[in-house]
Amino acid sequence: TEYGEKENEFIKAGLTMVDSDLVKPFRVEESPVQFECKVTKVEALGNKGGAGNLVFAEVVKMHIHESILGEDGSIDQFKIDQVARMGGNWYSRANKGMFEVPKPLSKLGIGVDNIPKEIRSIKILTGNDLGLLGNVERMPDKDDIEEFIATNDQIRSIVKNKDTKELLRITREYLDNNKILSAWKVLLINTELNGNTRKN
Repeated sequence: TEYGEKENEFIKAGLTMVDSDLVKPFRVEESPVQFECKVTKVEALGNKGGAGNLVFAEVVKMHIHESILGEDGSIDQFKIDQVARMGGNWYSRANKGMFEVPKPLSKLGIGVDNIPKEIRSIKILTGNDLGLLGNVERMPDKDDIEEFIATNDQIRSIVKNKDTKELLRITREYLDNNKILSAWKVLLINTELNGNTRKN
């Protein structure tokens, strides 16, 4: 999502800013490999929409997390599990294959920072899941959730039985099928049920 200049996109994306040693831009703490670079040249690739620029940079320092190194001290390609950019909304992950990340072009997402802490800390949710949840324009409200329960026999039965494990299984299913708003509703129901369980 294209946020305004005053919005910190690290915070919106749920990433952590780390000071660099030799250059001004921050690094991303969650990235297992980080390059500090100095731009040496910017070459325009045209003057029409979508042309872009080719940026040349000198790498002045590298940071490599030990968790991705093999016994020989070099990067283990299975551990790093890299992601490749494909066309449209598609990417490919080395160990798991293709996946899609829809991009909102006409609206601003709420950002990962606005996802409730109880949801952000759910272990089944990946960073990509949080990104998808943060791309919605607004979280479902109480009326949305009540209508969802009223029109969905399966969810109504699970809520009646207070089966939070089944709710998380269904959340995973919705996320894997790109039904983000339904996943949001199930997550909010799960949070409410967990809160009531703790109170009781």
